[in-house]
Amino acid sequence: MQAYLDNSATTRCSEGVRDIVIRTMMEDYGNPSSKHDKGMDAEKYLREARGIIARTMKVDEKEIFFTSGGTESNNWALIGAAMANRRSGMHLVTTAIEHAAVVQPMMYLKEQGFEVTYVPVDRYGRLDLDKLREAIREDTILVSTMYVNNEIGTLEPMEEIGKIIRERNPKALWHVDAIQAYGKYRIYPKRMGIDMLSVSGHKIHGPKGVGFLYVNSRVKIHPLILGGGQQRGMRSGTDNVPGIAGLGCAAREAYEDFERKTAHLYELKQFFMEEIAKFPNTVQNSLPGEEGAPHIVSVSFRGVRSEVLLHALEERGIQVSSGSACSSNKRLPVSSVLKEIGMEKELLDSTIRFSFCEHTTKEELIYCLEQLMELLPVLSRYSAH
Repeated sequence: MQAYLDNSATTRCSEGVRDIVIRTMMEDYGNPSSKHDKGMDAEKYLREARGIIARTMKVDEKEIFFTSGGTESNNWALIGAAMANRRSGMHLVTTAIEHAAVVQPMMYLKEQGFEVTYVPVDRYGRLDLDKLREAIREDTILVSTMYVNNEIGTLEPMEEIGKIIRERNPKALWHVDAIQAYGKYRIYPKRMGIDMLSVSGHKIHGPKGVGFLYVNSRVKIHPLILGGGQQRGMRSGTDNVPGIAGLGCAAREAYEDFERKTAHLYELKQFFMEEIAKFPNTVQNSLPGEEGAPHIVSVSFRGVRSEVLLHALEERGIQVSSGSACSSNKRLPVSSVLKEIGMEKELLDSTIRFSFCEHTTKEELIYCLEQLMELLPVLSRYSAH
């Protein structure tokens, strides 16, 4: 039996996405900047995808810009907005558990003379709202917070964050990394006060290498990629029609039958967390039920190295992750997220992330639990701890 439980790293494309990607590669393959009929046909796919995405968030189509994915969207939002608004202030605020696609642009901006304040979190990764309130100043021009943490599934208090930003400095822009949240929650940026929002296609059964950035029409932001003037000069480069068409299809499908799919994920999560709790020497790092995201469960297995367990499960047809797929490179240090939530030192290298999607079955979870039951006693005997 196989059990793919690494859906936060990437998801399998849906059949609808596959079909539209093939069609735009093999039949409607024109360049949307071309003036002939093939170009005009390609342009229709861009308009349709932009319209679908805009409707899922109740925003204007002109506020959706296509990118190469979540990393580019985050980089553009942070660097583009910071540079465009630097005359109003040089202070930026973010959290201590952001993805590298936010952390590293913030480090770059610090090198350019900006000041960055990192707001701490609690044991489960929830933002310290009092510290956030203290961090926002008159010269704060941008606040960036993630919606759902990619490693432990923390759902941040979005309503409270937005309220604090508006109270403390209504001129400050609010960027949200929604890469693990879009498709799992109904997100309405205008109602919530979000100025910029990043999304990646391959997290929602869309293609890899494509995403979008929502930018409120009032936001002043500089483009990062210059050239052919595509997307009103804000993001140049030949439009990735197959990727964008696939992204539009994935976005539409994500919000079809939404309540049923979300309920299914919460049922899987509850079952898995309840069963894992019966295992000795385990620590769960994700909040139960709707306190956390519906699709991510992080567990530390005391006395067992995560890399060893990951490969042992892999040999039995089960794919999981030892953290963010983008930070699982061996050259990188132990997860900063796990450090920031105050995890015991001996558990830092003993943590596995299980992540589900709408196609995950209870049978797959039962199979995973059975394999864990067999493997953990054996692996703990050979622990390096």
